[in-house]
Amino acid sequence: MLYYLTELSHFFGPLRLFQYVTFRAGGAFFTAVALSFIFGPATISLLKKFQATAPSRLKGLAPDEFIASEKNETPSMGGILILFAIFVSTLFWALPENKMVWIFLFTLISLGLVGFADDYAKVAMKKRDGIPGKIKLALQIIVGVAAVYFLYKLPQTGRLVSDFYVPFLKHPLLSGLPLIPAVAFGALVLTASSNAVNLTDGKDGLAVGCSIFSSLAYAIFAYMCGHKIFAEYLNIPFIPGASEVVVFAMAICGACIGFLWFNCHPASMFMGDTGSLALGASIGLIAVLVKQEVNLIIIGGVFVIEALSVIIQVISFKLTGKRVFLCSPLHHHFERKGWTETQIVVRFWILAGIFAILGIASLKIR
Repeated sequence: MLYYLTELSHFFGPLRLFQYVTFRAGGAFFTAVALSFIFGPATISLLKKFQATAPSRLKGLAPDEFIASEKNETPSMGGILILFAIFVSTLFWALPENKMVWIFLFTLISLGLVGFADDYAKVAMKKRDGIPGKIKLALQIIVGVAAVYFLYKLPQTGRLVSDFYVPFLKHPLLSGLPLIPAVAFGALVLTASSNAVNLTDGKDGLAVGCSIFSSLAYAIFAYMCGHKIFAEYLNIPFIPGASEVVVFAMAICGACIGFLWFNCHPASMFMGDTGSLALGASIGLIAVLVKQEVNLIIIGGVFVIEALSVIIQVISFKLTGKRVFLCSPLHHHFERKGWTETQIVVRFWILAGIFAILGIASLKIR
């Protein structure tokens, strides 16, 4: 929206800055931070007013001494603040004509609504698991299929959706995949990313802090893919208009930083599934757009490890009756080992930063 201020640059020269995506990405970042700071206290008050507290997911699954009962009074559904900050910031600073931006906003809000429904079931109906898992998964897949299909229909991204890239290789490993497997793979990435972030959201500031590193890494990828010279130099696919997604990615980064102000230990509110499902899906869709789906395993390493710990735990218990970890997801395992909450969160942040750097480094190793 603010891009159109460039049309007045002949009256005031500095308005030319609004035509540069780097300037607008920075604007989106600081706007999202500011909106989070401004509306954060009101969001907390509103959630407390409606008693938006959810029952502990660990109740009955872990000993009571490892369940922080004081958190039962902390309001959930704070993800509405994150979604609001991202949505408004993106509208202000992104180029409205860019259809990719609208696909990403569609995904953000759609999965946010799915998460909101899940949180509402937990808060209002006191269902520990929220809406049935099969229904939630089906809704995630439907949104994922729709989002990837919309990308497929865009002329500048349609061909790329049908290609399969892996890190460290200049050319796609597979090209020209049929529509159904191409869209199915993209939807799988989006859904897996959404659920992985959701599983990581178990400690104050853990998931939102790791999301900052992942969104920042993919903002760099989106910028490089949207810049023809950089894309050719780095041997990555050039995607006209992808640089506008940088604005969206930086809005995510800013919203997460702003939310972290209220979510750091001891948290004043939790983002709940409203935030985690939407954040994970948005990051996953950026990976699909810039053809760095496999690299998401590296960049989102913490999310992957957390998800794998749950899968391994379930498979091991069903096959052998024994548990590999003291508790899953993995952050609860370390909690049982005696790590404090702050130790767990900060150490996982460090790992998230390292994984993000390793993922970015793949740009030069080809």
